[in-house]
Amino acid sequence: MHIIIAVLGAVAAICFFVIRARNAAHVAGELVDVANDVRLAARRFGFRRQTNVHPVETIEDPRLAVGAIATAFLELDDLPTKDQRKALHHSLRDTYNLSSDAAEEITVLGHWFVSECGGPDTAVSRLARKLFKLEGSASFETMLALIRNSIGESGLNHKQREALDDIRRAFKIR
Repeated sequence: MHIIIAVLGAVAAICFFVIRARNAAHVAGELVDVANDVRLAARRFGFRRQTNVHPVETIEDPRLAVGAIATAFLELDDLPTKDQRKALHHSLRDTYNLSSDAAEEITVLGHWFVSECGGPDTAVSRLARKLFKLEGSASFETMLALIRNSIGESGLNHKQREALDDIRRAFKIR
């Protein structure tokens, strides 16, 4: 009887480790898919990574900068809700007449830019300066409208108010 229990225990342990290995492989596959999504989105918008240059400095499309600022702005309020992400997606799509996939790619790249900047606090000011270099103050109102539509009724927290001040300074608006 004790041999049967030992064999069943060994089979159970093997099954446990096989299931865990499959889950690890599945998670690794999803991480590769996420990295591939960012790579494909970057390629679609003509983003080229250059050595010794921060990724934000290589942005040439103002829509990417606006989308990244809006993404960073949402991330200043802990984790953005599903409704806020959906509102940002719809606002990007409607403002720039984009397809749903293109708007999704802008938000994916925006999140990547925020992570490359080391967090939303530094990303907002760096991206705002880059957007000002690209278009001057022409896209300021568009960016504010996107942010307003994304936040909805929740209002601004303290970090978001400070970020708005950083954006105003970057755009040289008092």
